[in-house]
Amino acid sequence: MNKIGILGSGVVAQSLGRGFIKHGYEVMLGTRNPDQLSDWIEETGNAASAGSVEETASFGDLLVLAVAGRVARTVLEKVEPEDLSSKVIIDATNPIEEAPPVNGVLQYFTGPNESLMEQLQKAFPESSFVKAFSCVGSAFMVNPEFESTPTMFICGNDETAKKDVRSILDQFGWETEDMGAVEAARAIEPLAMLWCIPGFQENRWTHAFKLMKL
Repeated sequence: MNKIGILGSGVVAQSLGRGFIKHGYEVMLGTRNPDQLSDWIEETGNAASAGSVEETASFGDLLVLAVAGRVARTVLEKVEPEDLSSKVIIDATNPIEEAPPVNGVLQYFTGPNESLMEQLQKAFPESSFVKAFSCVGSAFMVNPEFESTPTMFICGNDETAKKDVRSILDQFGWETEDMGAVEAARAIEPLAMLWCIPGFQENRWTHAFKLMKL
C-alpha cells in the first residue's frame, strides 16, 4: 500500500495528497486536466504526480474518493472494473446538493434512511468502501493540532479495509471510532452539516469532533 490514487484534484484531494506524501507514500491525483496540477506537483515533490481518473485508479494500491458527492458515481464509472475490484476506497464525499445552505445547514440529496456511500457500495460491490475524512475541513485532515486528539468516525463492510484505514488515520493524528457497517454512513455523512453550521453562521471553521468516553 505504498501508492495512493486520489480521485479528485480540489482542496480536499490536494490536502490529503500532501498528507500521504508527508508520511512516505507516492500519490497521484486524478483529474480531467492534469496539467492544472503542475504547481501542486512542484510544491509537493517527486512523490507527487497527476493523471487521468483512469490512470490514477490503476496507479493506486489504495484509492481515495475526493470529489463532489453529486459526481462521485460518475467518476467511478469512468474507471475500468479491474482497477476498482478488490481495492479499498476511502470515501471522503458527502451528498451535498447544488443549493445554498438553509440557516447554515447544508442541503443533501439523500434521505434520512440512506447514504451516498451505501449507493456507491451497492454500485461497485467488488470494492471495499470506508467512510473517512468526511466530517472535518480540509485544513485539519492531516495531523490536526487541537488540545486533545480529535475523533474520526469511519464505517464500512470490510474489516480488513477498515484496519488499513485506521492505520492511515493513526499516522494522520486521529483517534478512530469504527461505527460499523456501511449503513452507519447515514449518521456519519450528516456530521458535515453539523461541522459547517458554525462556519456559515459565525465564520468559525477551526474545530473537530471528539467522542468522550468513560
